[in-house]
Amino acid sequence: MTRLLKVAAAQLGPIQRTDDRQSVVKRLIELLRNAHSQKAELVVFPELALTTFFPRWFVDDISQADHWYETQMPSPITLPLFDEAKKLGIGFCLGYAELTQDGERFNTQILVERNGDVVAKYRKVHIPGHETHEPDRPFQHAERYYFKPSDEGFGVWQAFGGRIGMMICNDRRWPESYRVMGLQGVEMILCGYNTPLQYIPDPTQDPLQSFHNALVMQSGAYQNGTFVIGVAKGGVEEGVDSLADSSIIAPSGELLAKTSTSGDEVVTATCDLDWCYNYKNTLFNFDRYRRPEVYGLITSQRGAIFT
Repeated sequence: MTRLLKVAAAQLGPIQRTDDRQSVVKRLIELLRNAHSQKAELVVFPELALTTFFPRWFVDDISQADHWYETQMPSPITLPLFDEAKKLGIGFCLGYAELTQDGERFNTQILVERNGDVVAKYRKVHIPGHETHEPDRPFQHAERYYFKPSDEGFGVWQAFGGRIGMMICNDRRWPESYRVMGLQGVEMILCGYNTPLQYIPDPTQDPLQSFHNALVMQSGAYQNGTFVIGVAKGGVEEGVDSLADSSIIAPSGELLAKTSTSGDEVVTATCDLDWCYNYKNTLFNFDRYRRPEVYGLITSQRGAIFT
């Protein structure tokens, strides 16, 4: 028996500060149609897919940034994307900035089934960057000012004929993200990201951005027997060059598809969800081989303690 799901990684090129939501939604719909023409059933868009990456600027009054956030989903502006997807019978995963009725701000992804039903919402757990203005930087990475870290954790949902999980950008660098979903039997993890090629705290890592991106997602896929779909917003956005390299990764850790540009581009792969069990039932049979009784430090402390 095989459970086949054709998935598309719908990479975006830059979204500039002056680009309005309507123009971005038109680009998303074009990518959606492109994916549908390749018979994809699920389209994965990047993190913060509706706007430029606004945490690169700092404002003293955060309410001045409210216009970057969505207060409902779908909104009147994004409704055409939802309508087109439902008409085509194709599902999607979309990243955006969320402002709740209680005034909380999250970096969010939503999963929508082929019939238009919203399956799940995920809010980013591992928020990188800084909380205060650092004027000596060539650009800010003030995600910790603009977004609250979610305490909801990593869910896994029954959708698209399998068990689907989500994570966002920096979450992909943490093995716990994959493992928590792996312990829920995840079969496909959807991850949008925006990753500058210039890492201000340690420039020696700049030439390794592509390597590290592939390293964490491929190892996470292999060690948890799951597909991983990583989708970028790449290219030069407001003077900041960002990694592209959107990819579809098998439970073996192998690359099934990868983008070749830094602009709007769709790549697809047919994923047999039953392939996951070649790994879940052998090398990574958690019930047989895991030793949680010796892993206590993982949840009992936060930082490293040197004794």
